[in-house]
Amino acid sequence: MQKKLGLVLMLLVGVLSAFPAWASEPIRIGALFSVTGPASFLGEPERNTLEMLVKDANAKGGIKGHKLELVVYDTQGDATKAVQLATKLIKNDKVSVIVGPSTTGETMAVIPVAEKEKVPLISCAAGIKITDPVKKYVFKTPANDHLAAEKIFNYMAAKKQKSVALLTVTDGFGSSGREQLKDMAKKKGITIAADETYGPKDTDMTAQLTKIKGSKADAIICWGTNPGPAIVTRNVKQLGIKIPLYQSHGVASKKYIELAGPVNAEGVILPAGKLAIFDKLAKNDPQVKLLKDYDTTYKKAYNIEASTFGGYAYDAFLMISDALKKGAKTSDQIRDGLEGIKKLVSVSGIFNMTPKEHNGLDLSAFEMVKIVNGDWEIAK
Repeated sequence: MQKKLGLVLMLLVGVLSAFPAWASEPIRIGALFSVTGPASFLGEPERNTLEMLVKDANAKGGIKGHKLELVVYDTQGDATKAVQLATKLIKNDKVSVIVGPSTTGETMAVIPVAEKEKVPLISCAAGIKITDPVKKYVFKTPANDHLAAEKIFNYMAAKKQKSVALLTVTDGFGSSGREQLKDMAKKKGITIAADETYGPKDTDMTAQLTKIKGSKADAIICWGTNPGPAIVTRNVKQLGIKIPLYQSHGVASKKYIELAGPVNAEGVILPAGKLAIFDKLAKNDPQVKLLKDYDTTYKKAYNIEASTFGGYAYDAFLMISDALKKGAKTSDQIRDGLEGIKKLVSVSGIFNMTPKEHNGLDLSAFEMVKIVNGDWEIAK
């Protein structure tokens, strides 16, 4: 009898030791990304990055003994669909946390669902209104657009450029950016010589740029996400406009250069996350190793370099991991863990959250970069 009991115990130990990581309940992570549609340049690298990180974490035994289960839905950039899918993630899939959506408009539509259902949402969109004012269950990984605006105006001031023409897209990202640009221009003493807009589906902006050409502005700031800014860049060249063209952080990927054409994009300046120029940073920069590792791993997995936008999902994963490593399991515990993040080195910067700050980045998250010969250089 004792021999049989001993044999059974040995078998049980063997079985348990074969699956040590899954001794605890899995943590279900939901994700809403614009994998297809006009914002696919955002959503595709976000999805790829999150899937890659979850797969790697599970291969290493999960986090704190918990397997990660990822449920990803494609919103196609549609705010109504994003709301429906957020509800599905919470009600049907029983996720503990949601990463995304990819755009500001979708995120603003989803926020009431996250708040009502008390499930933390880590947005991959940049609009400042996502986290200002603070909502209890809402966080975001891209630096706020007012920081990008300030970075541009600081650079303009150093170049003694005193007036600017604005050309912003009429979607959530563009409207928020326009508001922040106008507010920041007042603070920095920069005159707005022209204030033009374009629609997300517009295919030619020569009319707006012709007005801007006659405005005597010292520079142009275009604020949007592709394809619009790429069209603006081509139109600027076609019209022979010689003043500097600044873009927002919304185009900080090689896709923009590809769409605009390297010749047209030559000399364009924008605030970008450090991933774009990690190989040109000082060796003692605290982000360098992580950025290099991310780019190398992503290239190996998908045969293309990592993008700043995929980095937003990377940041969200590190935030969730940080909370789980500190013992969080439930949605509320994850939320509390996110709010307590301190000095978390990630792709977009070094995050420091507080109950009054759910983005946690500052001006150091951006570098001013310039497009030279189809690649990024640190702008001097």
